[in-house]
Amino acid sequence: MRGEMSIIVERALERLWERASRSIPEWLPMRYIEWLPSVYEIAGRFRPSAKGRSNIYLVLLDYRDSNAGYGVYVGMTQYNPAQRFDQHKAGIRAAGSVLKRGLEVLTGPTLHLQYIKRSEAARIEEELAQALGAAGLWVKGGH
Repeated sequence: MRGEMSIIVERALERLWERASRSIPEWLPMRYIEWLPSVYEIAGRFRPSAKGRSNIYLVLLDYRDSNAGYGVYVGMTQYNPAQRFDQHKAGIRAAGSVLKRGLEVLTGPTLHLQYIKRSEAARIEEELAQALGAAGLWVKGGH
């Protein structure tokens, strides 16, 4: 009897996910983190001025085992952010923090920072990492 309700809920969620997964937008995070709204606000301050082939991306990092909670990795790539995340997880030019602790790409905050000029992307990557760190987040990358 104990735990029966959670099993029913989990099964219902599995069925829902099977049927609705295609309708969930890629930019929607899979979990809610209390500081996520401030990440949207901080990232929204950055405005690229030129088109190019570089993308800025954020990865949610799991540091819950060390009292730090969650963190964020800031990166720049010529690949689609989801594709670059998969490369990290496969060990291809991987940042250790993403390889070991990466949970998901936080696509939403950086949607406007896609396909920008490389020199601008490098500047924004560094400045975004500094701004997120100044806001009290645990930040990796951004170099």
